[in-house]
Amino acid sequence: MTGLLAALAGALIAAGLLGLVFALRPQPVEPATGPRRTPTLLLRLRTIPLRTRLLALAGMAAGILVAVLSGWLVAIVAIPLAVVGLPALLRAPAETAQIERLEALAEWTRNLAGVLTVGVGLEQALVATLRSTPEPIKPEVSSLVARLRARWSTEAALLQFADELDDATGDLVAAYLILGARRRGAGLASVLQGLAESVAEDVTARRKIEADRAKPRATARNVTLITLGVLTLLAFNGQFMAPYGTPLGQAILAVLLAAYAGTLAWLRRMSVGEPLPRFLTSQDRPTDADSDRALEAGVRS
Repeated sequence: MTGLLAALAGALIAAGLLGLVFALRPQPVEPATGPRRTPTLLLRLRTIPLRTRLLALAGMAAGILVAVLSGWLVAIVAIPLAVVGLPALLRAPAETAQIERLEALAEWTRNLAGVLTVGVGLEQALVATLRSTPEPIKPEVSSLVARLRARWSTEAALLQFADELDDATGDLVAAYLILGARRRGAGLASVLQGLAESVAEDVTARRKIEADRAKPRATARNVTLITLGVLTLLAFNGQFMAPYGTPLGQAILAVLLAAYAGTLAWLRRMSVGEPLPRFLTSQDRPTDADSDRALEAGVRS
């Protein structure tokens, strides 16, 4: 009974601290009249994926159960954070999906160059490539074709296409296409063919870099699994883990767990690359006389 009361007290203390943190955060002043707004905390909770919320609830239940059985109050906080945080810290970053999108972009650019060699216009060529577009960028190309069919200007549709790709290499492809749409000169197909080869080389380089970055992530994942297994086995050894049952031992255990989580976060931060800056942005659209020079500067860079 004493262990259950201690566990409940620890859960209430943790909930109180979380509530205090949220209560002390500055909130925007709402007008006295007008429609009611949903509280910021509820809005943030709604943005959390359902899977994450279910994992947090399961981790909380497991933490309370462990605290009741062992008397370790730190489990009420540590286990939910581990259940939610470890998958996020150890999973592969989004670079792999971005590399696949760039590879698809290179293939699409090569297909577009092949269609242009037949002698059709740029808009017709863009529409014709929709059927053969690779899946990773098919939504973006479909939106581009839909805008062209809706009588958007070619430049505006391509600028929106670049925003949806949200990548410096995508800006480069869009810049070439915008210059080709403005000047309507010959040779765009050969230029796009060379650009496709350049993007393919970029994809190869990024794959090599990502393979090197995956090695420390795999090492951290293996070490974490081994550590969790050893801790689980040692938990059944009451004599070895007895010092951590004291209040001082609980505090030391919390510090050690926090240090380990901070190390994993630091390792993940080091393994994530910084994206290249874009040069076709919504804040600074190239227009008219200066736009050709801006686009050419982006192409040369």
